[in-house]
Amino acid sequence: MYLTAEKKTEFFENFGKGKQDTGSPESQIALFTYRINHLTEHLKSNKKDHASRLGLLKLVGKRRRLLNYLSEIEIQRYRDIIAKLNIRK
Repeated sequence: MYLTAEKKTEFFENFGKGKQDTGSPESQIALFTYRINHLTEHLKSNKKDHASRLGLLKLVGKRRRLLNYLSEIEIQRYRDIIAKLNIRK
């Protein structure tokens, strides 16, 4: 499995408020980014995997909605997560 429980808790510790902070937008965005990067690498070698492509597009949409929410609520948190994860709009 590409995403272990230890890896998830590492994301929640680094980007959230603690180990148990699974609901903050920052930790969810970090987790979605990791999954998006993994699926992107998968699709480079498996070009005809349309089911995974659909899942990737859904993840990108979820991450975009969370980033929009975060930018509306508090712009500094939005800028911090963009800088940490090296994503841009």
